[in-house]
Amino acid sequence: MNHILSDRINNLATSQTLAMAALARELKAQGKDIISLSLGEPDFNTPDFIKEAVKKAVDENYSTYSPVEGYLELREAICKKFKRDNNLEYKPSQIVVSTGAKQSLYNIAQVMLNDGDEVILPAPYWVSYFEIVKLSGGVPVEVPTSVDTDFKITPEQLEAAITPKTKMMWFSSPCNPSGSVYSREELTALAKVLEKYPNIYVVADEIYEHINFSGTFCSIGSIPGMLERTITVNGVAKAFAMTGYRIGYIGAPEFIAKACTKIQGQVTSGANSVAQRATITAVEADPSVLNHMVQAFHTRRDLVVGLLKEIPGVKINVPEGAFYVFPDVSSFFGKTLRGTEIKDANDVSMYLLAEANVATVTGDAFGNPDCIRFSYATSDDILKEALRRIKEALAV
Repeated sequence: MNHILSDRINNLATSQTLAMAALARELKAQGKDIISLSLGEPDFNTPDFIKEAVKKAVDENYSTYSPVEGYLELREAICKKFKRDNNLEYKPSQIVVSTGAKQSLYNIAQVMLNDGDEVILPAPYWVSYFEIVKLSGGVPVEVPTSVDTDFKITPEQLEAAITPKTKMMWFSSPCNPSGSVYSREELTALAKVLEKYPNIYVVADEIYEHINFSGTFCSIGSIPGMLERTITVNGVAKAFAMTGYRIGYIGAPEFIAKACTKIQGQVTSGANSVAQRATITAVEADPSVLNHMVQAFHTRRDLVVGLLKEIPGVKINVPEGAFYVFPDVSSFFGKTLRGTEIKDANDVSMYLLAEANVATVTGDAFGNPDCIRFSYATSDDILKEALRRIKEALAV
């Protein structure tokens, strides 16, 4: 029946992270002992002080339509948060609240891209960037990196990727899937290249900013000359364990914020009213309330990196943020494991699901065909068991 559907949907790839999570759930339902490390979701509960704000919002009858761009009080609170945490000066008219940061990104692509506009994507990139750009008529331009460069692009690579058609660059720091965090020095060097091309805009996805073990965090928008051409994307899903609340937001030049409000007004209108009230409480809180979660992720990262280093043939860097590892498994390509021929990262991922009962995601989904991604947002015991199974399955 595909010929009845639009070319738009027929040309759109399914999210491989969601597809692998669905497959893992299916196998679990069949009675298989699957450990799923495929989805990027904190295994903590939403903090109690935020839950109290939810109850209060329900009692105060926040049950009507909210303004398309978000409640003014929330946008004011986001402005204070941007100033406090990121040294970014925004006015409430420059903030748009959406149904998750994914919608924020989609809005940006829809209002910024015309057919044929190129968008530079340092690879690996979050799985949905590529398809959102494509769906909006843009042309994704991948800039490859590797485990040896800590999965970060250099100023020279950025310069080489720019053409007269380049409209934007999208990246995340801390990065999903690699966990890499760009330092102020590294971002300043990239900004220096962009200085020469004033018509190129940057999307800085900072959803993992607080899950950061590097000790510092820098927003590219805080570098002189970058604020007026940067769209900063953030949300409460990851740091505050509020994935199901579906609240993301942007800080952007006012004309872009207005355009995002315009498209949102025709597509979803304002985000969930109760979730927005809860988000006011989250963004007003001192980030130190998250220390216990960040410390737990830090400990798990060290555990997982240590165990991965014990697996012959697996190459790993030490991620500085988020809650993923992105090991290079290319040494297994061309080999046969337990009768299974391994040609690429997708084969490694499917082999580990079949032989080790561990769900991971192929690096192909993130623009890096040498790696696989898995999340360590689960307990130490589960991680130890998953890594034991992976080590056994990859023994050649």
